[in-house]
Amino acid sequence: MNTDLYDVISRRRDVRAEFTGEPVPADVLHRILTAAHAAPSVGLSQPWDFVLVHDEHTRRRFHAHVQGERETFAATLSGAEEAERFARIKIDGVLEAGLSVVVTYDPQRGAPAVLGRHAIADAGLYSVCLAIQNLWLAATAEGLGVGWVSFYREDFLGDLLGIPAGVRPVAWLCLGPVTHLEAVPDLERHGWRTRTPLERLLHHDRW
Repeated sequence: MNTDLYDVISRRRDVRAEFTGEPVPADVLHRILTAAHAAPSVGLSQPWDFVLVHDEHTRRRFHAHVQGERETFAATLSGAEEAERFARIKIDGVLEAGLSVVVTYDPQRGAPAVLGRHAIADAGLYSVCLAIQNLWLAATAEGLGVGWVSFYREDFLGDLLGIPAGVRPVAWLCLGPVTHLEAVPDLERHGWRTRTPLERLLHHDRW
């Protein structure tokens, strides 16, 4: 049994504070994106696109938007203890990483007859998530970090990057060299949530 893949899965982290800001070598970036593009997709529709964001001004505009959304979320928290826990958590590495990759979903790719999507409309979106996972694991295997930023409004990001109408931005991923990958995920380290044991989530034959 080859344990390398299992090791990569175990080491993968959602990175925030550990980015060095150094560039991603072009050949490494190409390998990572090729791995993402090799993901399985419903009806071989390959409904993803990858927007590579190097521009500092664009990243700063997005970062300001993210901070506003952080405040919006913080206002929904109940109790001082929960608010204090959240205040300790860094939610993005947009400025720290020199590169971001925005992964999008185009539901018209291969339409109207997308084989396998007629009964499950979200199958195309699931395909994009598989591409993101491939990217994340490939980056981890290359010794890089990835951070998925989800504190944003889709319409803002669409306008910011000129994404065509009807195409959804699914993920803003910060990507780059890191000082290290934490042994314990951030949300566990900061006491936000604890990991649920697999045994509690297993069902046999019926729920």
